[in-house]
Amino acid sequence: MISIIIPAHNENANLDELLPYLEHLNAPSGLMEVIVALSATSAPYPRETHLKGHFKIIRCAGNGRALQMNEGAENAEGEVLAFLHADVRPPLEFLHNIKEALDNEYDAGFFSYRFNSENKLLKVNASFTGKDGFFTGGGDQCLFIRKERFKELGRFDPEQVLMEDFEFFKRMKQRGVAYTIIKNDLLVSARKYEQNSYLKINLTNLILVVLFRLGTPARRLKGIHDFMLKTNYLKPIQASNE
Repeated sequence: MISIIIPAHNENANLDELLPYLEHLNAPSGLMEVIVALSATSAPYPRETHLKGHFKIIRCAGNGRALQMNEGAENAEGEVLAFLHADVRPPLEFLHNIKEALDNEYDAGFFSYRFNSENKLLKVNASFTGKDGFFTGGGDQCLFIRKERFKELGRFDPEQVLMEDFEFFKRMKQRGVAYTIIKNDLLVSARKYEQNSYLKINLTNLILVVLFRLGTPARRLKGIHDFMLKTNYLKPIQASNE
């Protein structure tokens, strides 16, 4: 079984689209479970009682994507974990792609992606996601990994309050985990670019990744990001909890 874990904070509108969509993934019965890991302060998901048995909502003890993904993993019954953002739509062959990668003796992997936008610059960004490079390992690429390997690596670091995905990927590479990048695009929301600008988001990402690779502590990275929000250099992504 593959457990799809969705960390969410005030993402009800996206969940209303994503959860029914996941029902239509090409997969035999019993191959998938879906766990939505709501943050401690997130708005409740009002349609929780309408979910089928292999879909469930958990309320986490705190906030933070690393913590939420860890709690989702703890509640997962599957032998494989796939960490999916609420505003990302996987291809219909998603589960089969993962199974095929595991059958080919990979322990983990990521997906290439494209944006839900016709912006030519975003198409350039997306073209790099099918290659192993400087920005590989970001959360939008949907990490999947065997559960036993995830535990061996120590799970996500809850103290890594920003860039927890890159920090985990760093440990994956240090431990020699065999991974692949599946070239079957996820569809990723362009909302952070639309609410800010292409230049601001790319510059911010570059600064944070470079500082992370230079060993800047997580709290310092979070402070830099929060300062950008405070000074209105960046606008926060609007919640979708309607």
